[in-house]
Amino acid sequence: MTPKSKVGQGALRAFWVGGAICVLGQVISDIGTRMLGLTLMQASSLTSVTLVFLTALLTGIGVFDVIAKYAGAGTVVPITGFANAMVSPALEFKSEGLILGLGAKMFSIAGPVIVYGISASVIYGILLFLLG
Repeated sequence: MTPKSKVGQGALRAFWVGGAICVLGQVISDIGTRMLGLTLMQASSLTSVTLVFLTALLTGIGVFDVIAKYAGAGTVVPITGFANAMVSPALEFKSEGLILGLGAKMFSIAGPVIVYGISASVIYGILLFLLG
């Protein structure tokens, strides 16, 4: 197999797995709005929570890593990638205890993302208030 075909194969895997994750999200959202009678905002929240839960669960039982090795960047759809980034370090250091291992390491990667995301939203809110 030539290097170009390996790249093409990896891109195809990333495309279809990332697409499947997005389709799953859309299905969850549609179930929320059509079958459960939720508003679009409520269905979006349900979708986010469900995708984070499923990713954390699959990471915890070792399935998500297998999918990620197969799909490469296809699993880095922002919400699933974020959930995996939180759970993986926690699992790695769980032998150090619930507080110093699991609790502390859970936010080693996700912590800066949360801090900068909240900081950016505060700055954006202040600018919107002052200029809007």
